[in-house]
Amino acid sequence: MQATTLVPRSTDLFGQGLELQAGSALLRFGAARQRSDGRISWSGSGAAAWLDDARGHVWSVGEPDAAAGLVLRAAHELPDRVREFTGPRGTDRLVGRHLAVTDVIEWIFRWTVEEPAVHPAEHRVVELDESHHDELLAFLNEHSPAHSTGPGSSDVRLWAGIREADGRLVACGAMSSLRDSGAPLMASVATDARVRGQGLGAALTSWLTRYAVRRDGFCTLWQLADNAPADRLYTRLGYRNEDPCVAALLVTPY
Repeated sequence: MQATTLVPRSTDLFGQGLELQAGSALLRFGAARQRSDGRISWSGSGAAAWLDDARGHVWSVGEPDAAAGLVLRAAHELPDRVREFTGPRGTDRLVGRHLAVTDVIEWIFRWTVEEPAVHPAEHRVVELDESHHDELLAFLNEHSPAHSTGPGSSDVRLWAGIREADGRLVACGAMSSLRDSGAPLMASVATDARVRGQGLGAALTSWLTRYAVRRDGFCTLWQLADNAPADRLYTRLGYRNEDPCVAALLVTPY
């Protein structure tokens, strides 16, 4: 007899109003309210979670205890498909009581609905198209090897950059999108180390934020929790800091 794996019934992520609470912006902006037929999700008192099946990634929000419970439930129900998770700070320790957790990284999911003040160097920002992809990739590999999004990614709406008078690229960044909802996500902002301190990263970030707010009404981004310079910059630009998260890989015994 052939074994059959039953896919869990998807639930309404927005049924308990969790997206309106502080600390749940990832649900508000990251999960499409009109659920696709293929999205698998879970919800419980004080938490909600959904699966990015292509990555094997479970996103969760809410109270850490409840969020950890949903991550564990997802790993138990879909052991061959769940490989990693993001949840509210502390979820990693709670999940780690039951499953092996590795590669823990603390993040902050930040967002704004306001246009920032115009930076004096914003006039130097230019849009970059497909003809610049090789140049962008070389620049990112040199100045930001761990960049999250690369040229040619299907999630990217726009690349922008700043050049010196001789044409040399000295800063770049992308307006990407969150996979499930399509919400604007600033990503892969990088500056040539030789010109850091001149405000070029701030100008580019301000320009990209304004682009997204005017187009969609808001902008989101991920910030490493221990990146103090980025924290100061995003705070100056008006990005909210209410959603401390943690991401980790799972090793399941099932």
